Amino acid sequence: MKIVIAPDSFKESLSAAEVATQIEAGFREIFPDFQYQRLPIADGGEGTVDALFEAISGQRRQVTVSDPLGRPVQAEYAILSNGTGVIEMAAASGLHLVAPHERDPRITSSRGTGELIVDALSVGVRHFIVGIGGSATNDGGAGLLQALGVRLVDSKGADLASGGAVLSQLAHIDQTRADPRLKECYFEVACDVDNPLIGGNGATAVFGPQKGATPQMIAELDEALGNFAAVIKRDLDADVRSLPGSGAAGGLGAALIGVLHARLRPGIEIVCEAMRVADAVQEADLVVTGEGCIDGQTARGKAPVGIAKIASQFGVPVIAIGGAVAGSADKVYANGIDAVFPSVQRACSIEQAFQDAAVNVRTTARNTAAVLSIGAHTFGKIVQALPSRESRLTR
Repeated sequence: MKIVIAPDSFKESLSAAEVATQIEAGFREIFPDFQYQRLPIADGGEGTVDALFEAISGQRRQVTVSDPLGRPVQAEYAILSNGTGVIEMAAASGLHLVAPHERDPRITSSRGTGELIVDALSVGVRHFIVGIGGSATNDGGAGLLQALGVRLVDSKGADLASGGAVLSQLAHIDQTRADPRLKECYFEVACDVDNPLIGGNGATAVFGPQKGATPQMIAELDEALGNFAAVIKRDLDADVRSLPGSGAAGGLGAALIGVLHARLRPGIEIVCEAMRVADAVQEADLVVTGEGCIDGQTARGKAPVGIAKIASQFGVPVIAIGGAVAGSADKVYANGIDAVFPSVQRACSIEQAFQDAAVNVRTTARNTAAVLSIGAHTFGKIVQALPSRESRLTR
């Protein structure tokens, strides 16, 4: 038996590689002689650089940039051997960089992600893959644009401050001082969701609460992003208001597509192509995937469903393990995932769940394997007890 283990990271607790290691350890307790292949993956969020670097190789660069609150932070990106720059916006503008009590999407900025692009431009990168999952921001990518020299000004011609709330004051987008090297660039956006910029399924309504947004903030920020979209349409003739994926990463997708003319692609497709995941999966008997929270959003383009779609092409069953599993997770069953298991073992705080994540994943993997073993044994006995085809025909 060959089992391919291809999970995403568990946000704020385990990297994809750590999740894969724990799943294998759990399965080996029951099936020590099986063949295992670990393929830690990503869908545009944390781990995208690692996954593509592992598949293609190259070099890593570490630079000091601005975190979501403007503080200096060390962030890493990769330049692959083919010259492509791979940037995770989470490295500079991620939720993990802002403590829970500091989270306020009205003021957090994506400037640091733009500063990573500026550094890559300085060493000759012109083709970019930008992973835009795991953000702490809701500024529509305004900070990124400002770092690249794009001016966002109010009705008096003054530059806007940082954050998403001030976008309500945006009157004009001025590209005359934008970095001229951008004209030579091609941006691919590795996206893990298809949410539009605004509205009930938009950037703020869906993702704002995890970034600290109250209901009042959600209304304020959604209105501000609506103004941002209107100015982009008027000044740049690009309609990003309802574009699928424009709401990713607090609206960063809107800036990349509407201003930098990026091509939006499901991040899981980019990663799986580079890693030749299909080649491994087609030879497998079982695929085990997972992510930190399996819910309705998982079915909208996240890593587990991306892996399941590949597995379904070859008739390979898929099990998913989640740090948490929400009631809306049943949507994944129509997308190639056969069974879902939560890894949290008991009622506890989020902090405790993060602390116990490794043990919880390994225990759940072990128990999942045990159920498979019991099922195989029991089913085998049932088959043996059934009358043969010949005896049934002679009745």
